[in-house]
Amino acid sequence: MSTNVLRTADGWWVVRDTRAVRIDTEAVTTAGLLADRAAVREAAVSGGTGTPVADLVALSPVTTPCRVVAQMVNYRSHARDSGFTGDIPPAFFRKASGSVSGPHDDIVRPSHVRFLDYEIELGLVMGAPLPVGTVVAEGDLPAYVAGLVITNDVSARDVQLTKTQFYESKSYPTFTPAGPYLSLLEPEDFAHLLDLRLKLSVNGEPRQDRTLADMIVRPAQALTLLARFQALDPGDLLLTGTPGGTALKAPPKAVEKIGALLPPAVKWKAFFRSQARNPRYLGRGDLITATIATPDGRIDLGEQRTAVTDPSTAVTDPSTAVTDTSTAVTDAK
Repeated sequence: MSTNVLRTADGWWVVRDTRAVRIDTEAVTTAGLLADRAAVREAAVSGGTGTPVADLVALSPVTTPCRVVAQMVNYRSHARDSGFTGDIPPAFFRKASGSVSGPHDDIVRPSHVRFLDYEIELGLVMGAPLPVGTVVAEGDLPAYVAGLVITNDVSARDVQLTKTQFYESKSYPTFTPAGPYLSLLEPEDFAHLLDLRLKLSVNGEPRQDRTLADMIVRPAQALTLLARFQALDPGDLLLTGTPGGTALKAPPKAVEKIGALLPPAVKWKAFFRSQARNPRYLGRGDLITATIATPDGRIDLGEQRTAVTDPSTAVTDPSTAVTDTSTAVTDAK
């Protein structure tokens, strides 16, 4: 069975039902914790009563700086929503690790962003180095992936589409909420990955709901493709794509063909005029709830709850500024 780990400002905890037991470790980073699995196991079997989980303030279980890599259009349902037909070539992009925030921190919408979107994604947390050139078979996953985490690949669509790039549009601070739990897997747990169901709602309204069976490129193949050019280290994070149901959807084919004939400035003006009528984009005060779990509870990554706000009213993890001081160095690797 998987072991859920929670991180707070005071350290690391193993979660057992509604209570948490402190892990006796000096680790301050995710990589450091993964190197001290003996301490995690000891806490998991401890006879102590622990502390109520409800009394703890969860931080992101993925510490920064780290590499944050994401897969693009990796669920069939999302491909349909995005207007793709035929084979979808695998593609990756980077996010700044300064975008990583806690599972209950506010998502801060920059003042210039009008079309803010959500994307629930399963995050793979690396437990061992993945050198360039590595080939990962399905049976090899436990040797490289330590655990799983809920992530939300928050996206500024007006920046993404007009600048035709992903890095800025998905890298603003708080644009990668992670947690609450880092679910550390045992080798036998990997056989149940396709049963994981990703669910996201906004203000209680279901928006996304799919299992990993909808994936196009699954984790072992994704790591093999990524390792053709990108090395990963313990504690690095791979976001594995989002299912359908995001606010942004491709326009009808007829509209798309007409738009292609227009000058770019005119095309984008018309497109965003139509998007302004779409009520599914995120606005101030919206509450996003995200869960990832198997039906039998064998793997359960907890519940992530984040509210959307603006810079003047944001409430975020005060330790972020400390943990992200060298983000620029790691992001350049």
